[in-house]
Order: sequence, then structure tokens, then C-alpha cells
Amino acid sequence: MHFAFTAQQLEFRDAVRQVLAKECTTADVRRAYDTAPDRPADSPRWATLAELGVTGLTVPEPQGGLGLGLVDLVGLVEEAGRVALPEPLGTTTGIAVPLLADPSVGGTPPTPTALLGDIAAGARTAAVADPRWPDAPVPGADGADILLVTCVGADGPELHVLDGAQTAVTPVASLDPTRRLGLPVWEPSAATALATGDAARTALATSADRAAVVSGAELLGLADAMIELTAAYAKDRHQFGRPIGSFQAVKHLLADARVLLEFARPVVYGAAWALDVGVPDASRSASAAKAYASDAATEAARVSLQVHGAIGYTWESDLHLFLKRAWALGEAWGSAADHRARLLQSLLDGR
Repeated sequence: MHFAFTAQQLEFRDAVRQVLAKECTTADVRRAYDTAPDRPADSPRWATLAELGVTGLTVPEPQGGLGLGLVDLVGLVEEAGRVALPEPLGTTTGIAVPLLADPSVGGTPPTPTALLGDIAAGARTAAVADPRWPDAPVPGADGADILLVTCVGADGPELHVLDGAQTAVTPVASLDPTRRLGLPVWEPSAATALATGDAARTALATSADRAAVVSGAELLGLADAMIELTAAYAKDRHQFGRPIGSFQAVKHLLADARVLLEFARPVVYGAAWALDVGVPDASRSASAAKAYASDAATEAARVSLQVHGAIGYTWESDLHLFLKRAWALGEAWGSAADHRARLLQSLLDGR
């Protein structure tokens, strides 16, 4: 298979990179730790992304979006990871939108159609619960306008949509404060149900694969940012009268991390393509993508912290902004070990 991004996809990615470089500096991320708006949708950055068409990229055209797929989105989510974007771009546009737009999903007002239009306009953000842990805190739930949550009913799994403004959410302390963990307080009802039984099971399984790829794309950006930040630090930091970056051991650490990242990239991109076109083993590709991306980001974090020394985890160093997100996302939607086990089981079942 020959795969390459189109010129338009690359131009869009580069445009988003330029915008985020100005709108989301490390100083901006630091401010988001303490002074973020109550709703991420109120952030000026979110409004800027909406004007560019980023928030509505996967929203169907009839609801005001661009109607594009994961292949078009992964590069943009990678750029979001590169700057540790505080707003939930990957979750909203990459996970929630396709789930709401799934033909098997539908419910009473507010209908998915209305919600999709609001997301495309930049008026709402979403948080999505991992169906494996329905009682666990939901990343982004504190301040989200749309909450997609799950439970187990009489006929099996159920998918429900909640209005964030009308749902009590208990904030939960997070390693990365910009992920804004929260526990929604809710009870299942017919008024909130979007899908139940087999329809919910299928929609949630596809959504979990998509979440693995989207979080993998963000991990690629985080790993790239940490490697670049550490390489710059190694050039400036002197020991024994020389930059520590001139020492062979430091070069090898950074080179090994870069190799893992470059091997992970095509796996993530390929998984996005597999999900878009619906190849039979797309779930395997999604698991491979999350495993490779988690390994790459975890190694980049380890190497970066080792080269920086203890200062890398202090508030004074920008590195901790990326470390915390990488550690959290590495476990979200299944760790590398989880997805390797899932991939192995799939191969054994296929025999």
C-alpha cells in the first residue's frame, strides 16, 4: 500500500501549526493551569480553531462541518499535542463527533444533529467516557458542554448523552490539570439514551478504536515536542566545559527516542486510513497505533527527564507540561500493554 497525505492536508496542518505556535505557547498552557475559562468552548483559541474549520472538520456537511475523516484529522491532533493544547480537540472532533454522527445512534432532543452543528460552530466541546470504566472520572468532563457516558442496562451496554450545563460534575484532581477530570452525577433514562444493546456495542467498539488512534496522534506531537525541547536544552546546558549534547551518551538517548517516534508515525497514520476506509482488521491497526505511540511518548518522556535531570519535573521547566500529558494519555483508552494483549488475542481468534 502506498500512502501519502495530499498537498491540501499538509497545507491545512501547516496552517494550524502556525496558528497554535502563536496562540498556544508554553506560557499560555501555564496560565490554563490556573485561569482557564469555566468552559473550554469559551477559550479564544477554541474560537480561532472553529474559524479555521478545525472543530467541525469531521462534522457532516449538512450540519455545517467539512465532512472529512481521521486521515485529515490526525495531523491536526498531532499539532495539538506538540503544543499541549489545553482544549479537548481530539476528544471533541475525533471521538465525540463521529460517535454522534454514527447512523446507529439517535435519541430524543437534544438530537445528535443539533449537537453536531454546535460543535462545528465552536459553541460546544465534548467529553467521552471510556466504556471499559463507566464509573471512573471522565477526562474533560469538568466544563464540557456535552457528556457522552455509558452504563450497562438490561439489554447490554448503553450510550447516553448529557447536557453539561444541566449535569452536576464533581471535579477530580488530575496529574494534568488541563484534562479537567470529573465525575458526572447522572441516572440512565430514556430521555438521554442514544443507543442500547447491539447498536451501542458496535458504536462504542468503533469509537474505542478511533479514540486509540486519536490519542496516539496526540502522543506523537507530545513526543516530538519533548525531544525538540530536550535537544535544545542539551545544547545550552554545559558540563565539564562542554554542552551536554556533545556527549555521545546523550546523543544516543535522543536518537533512540527519535527512532521510536518515526516508527510510530506511519503506524498511527495507517490506522487512521484503515478506520476511514473500513478495512476488516482496522481494530488491529488501531491497537498497534496506540501501542507504538504510547511507547514512543513514554520513551521520549523518560529520556527528556533523564537529560534534564530533576529540574525537568519542576514548575520552572516547560518540560513538565508535556510530561504530564504524555503520562496521562499513555494510559488513556488502553495502555501499550493493553493493546498488545488485545492485538494478540485478535490474532489468536483469527487463527
